[in-house]
Amino acid sequence: MKATDLNILLQEGEGVMLEYKEGLSSSFARELVAFANTSGGRILLGVRDDGTVKGIADTNQLRARIQDIARNCDPPIKILLQRIGEVIVVTVRESDAKPVQCSDGYFWRQGAVTQKLSRDEIRDLFRSEGAIRFDTSLCPKFRYPQDFDREKYNAWLRLSGITGRPSAEDVLVNIEAAERSGGKLIFRNAGVLFFAKNVRHFFNQAYITCLLAKGTDKVHILDRKDFTGGIVADIEDSLRFIERNTRTAYRIEGLRREDVPEYPMKALREAITNAVMHRDWFMEGANVFVEIYTDRIEISSPGGLPKGKKFSDLGRKSVRRNALIADLLHRITFIEKAGTGIKRMRDEAHDQNCPAPIFEESGFFTAIFYPNPEVRAQVGTKEAPSTAQVGTKKGPSRDQVQAHDALESNTHVPHMYSTSSAHVAILKAAIEPKTRDALQLVAAIRHRQHFYREYLHPLLEAGLLELTIPDKPRSPKQRYRTTAAGCAVLANAEKERQS
Repeated sequence: MKATDLNILLQEGEGVMLEYKEGLSSSFARELVAFANTSGGRILLGVRDDGTVKGIADTNQLRARIQDIARNCDPPIKILLQRIGEVIVVTVRESDAKPVQCSDGYFWRQGAVTQKLSRDEIRDLFRSEGAIRFDTSLCPKFRYPQDFDREKYNAWLRLSGITGRPSAEDVLVNIEAAERSGGKLIFRNAGVLFFAKNVRHFFNQAYITCLLAKGTDKVHILDRKDFTGGIVADIEDSLRFIERNTRTAYRIEGLRREDVPEYPMKALREAITNAVMHRDWFMEGANVFVEIYTDRIEISSPGGLPKGKKFSDLGRKSVRRNALIADLLHRITFIEKAGTGIKRMRDEAHDQNCPAPIFEESGFFTAIFYPNPEVRAQVGTKEAPSTAQVGTKKGPSRDQVQAHDALESNTHVPHMYSTSSAHVAILKAAIEPKTRDALQLVAAIRHRQHFYREYLHPLLEAGLLELTIPDKPRSPKQRYRTTAAGCAVLANAEKERQS
């Protein structure tokens, strides 16, 4: 390890494979055991929790104590000690004889936290003792730099917050995406999933299938897309597929128009990310599915729940099947701390007035989301758009949605609590189409630009006013007319005035 490697580690922050410690505390043995039981990692002695270097004296006595602690674990743990500047780097190898324990018990790594395992967790999590981990296994077929996608790497680096100009090789090694061997860079499977030019050349199961169905089953498929651009791109492309093929309604608050999506988009993003992160990558004949039906969206991940996790644990405990993949996603803020994904999905659905998602397991782990009833009341339950329409937000026009909302349903009615009497006067006058000059006169506004900027333009943007000749905004025959939504606002303002 070089000084540049240390600088990168200090910028990364603590994670599943990295721990900062100011000195050799009583918890040091637990950290060694946790790394040995998970995927290996590094402990930086002489570094505070915030990543600043405090420094630690490098003495023979200190090195002997560290080696004694490692040897006294059961079975002994293999470590490597290096002095880099004022910091001692303790590299811990993943044990090939799990589970490993110290005098305090059994531990393993959950994100940036070391957790103690119960007897049942030890039995469940390590009953496959000696099993190969997919994400940390090496991929000898991957050739660097021939198969390496520099653009994907640069995009990940920007999101990670790592600054300066570290070499790609140094970063890849320090985030555990690759390791050096005989002067060459050998990629781990997780590194291939994130940074390969053609991911499916190495792992045929590495893609997300998105389906758009005509009804409530798969009898009639209107559109299908297989996204194969790598983990990050596949998550983003799947979310865009959902956005293109679900509806958005509108809510008017004063002069502001708020978009109200049919489904809780942040929760769907969380679900897709979790599906990729927690899937069983050893299942080569299966992949992640995103299925849009007229009454729901289903997101399915191969492999069911990870070993050691029960349905009763959902939203409370995290067991990561692919800790390195999770760590690489965490570094670019695609996920937050361990164990909170299910809770965030439920909270987001609640905040967006959607029914709570349902979770099922039958060889696949499936999250099922249902639409916002308020949006459905506005846009109806029409069939999903055909393939010719994919790529645009479908549903009624803005005025139709707002008019239906204000005049026919019992959902939110737009109102004018933040508008002035001049706005109301303009809308009243424009029930019969009027010129700009006529409306300025009605509003009693002297300056032409001020009238447009503060009164006419906001009403147009809010969808309360429209052009009679929209294709030719500068036409001398142009008139302005109050929309159905504008009439609804006037009616509601009058009702409030009388009450």
